[in-house]
Amino acid sequence: MTLFGDGEIQPAAPLGPLVRVRLLVAYHGSGFRGMAAQPGQRTVAGVLGRAVEKVAQAPVTLAVAGRTDAGVHAWGQVVAFDVPEGSRATEVADLARRLNKMLAPEIVVRGASVAPEGFDPRRWATGRRYRYTVLRRALPDPWLAATTWWVAAPLDLRSMRAGCAPLLGEHDFSAFCRRQGDASLVRLVREAEWFDLGDGLLRFEVEASSFCQQMVRSLVGTLVDVGLGRRTAADVAMALRSQDRARAGAVAPPHGLCLWDVTY
Repeated sequence: MTLFGDGEIQPAAPLGPLVRVRLLVAYHGSGFRGMAAQPGQRTVAGVLGRAVEKVAQAPVTLAVAGRTDAGVHAWGQVVAFDVPEGSRATEVADLARRLNKMLAPEIVVRGASVAPEGFDPRRWATGRRYRYTVLRRALPDPWLAATTWWVAAPLDLRSMRAGCAPLLGEHDFSAFCRRQGDASLVRLVREAEWFDLGDGLLRFEVEASSFCQQMVRSLVGTLVDVGLGRRTAADVAMALRSQDRARAGAVAPPHGLCLWDVTY
């Protein structure tokens, strides 16, 4: 069975000397119920894990840098797992080739390497960068429908950029996160900016030490409200200070979001 580890990677069977392997993975999230393995659901971890086990001929436990939600894409997801020393999976160039033959183009291994002992893709990460793409046109585009949020109404990009300013720095992002238990929702946002790519494409880039659940999509939904004139940049600051989820905008659709990069 393939499991999904959120913290330390459990030893693979059979017991003995183990090698930790690191993968840099891209995937199109539309066909998956998120990253984390879920019984009875098609997930990235489930599909990728079974492919790794087929090459390694041993059970593996995957650990990842970020648990993307259903429909969310990735370009720079980092995955790690242990395999027995001498396994075919430790021949990383061959491993990447075999995995891509089985999984591409839906899942692509962009790189594979032997990781340092104890490497944990989540706990060792110093930052994560997400990109969210909005298509601002009068008509939708069928070729971009799976990777952008189509917004037909005009958007004031200057106001949306002004709404980013209150987000920078360390804050409690309770107003923009789905709360789970008593975990802290304090995050350090290092960059938040909108870019005009031309031809109606707008991109929101945000980098932080880490993100809480639905944080980026909530930020995008709120900032698009600003662009539509429903809110102001001051409203973004007030929502942040309030720590009240009801004061922020709706969650943007998942298919415009991509985990772009993880730094270590």
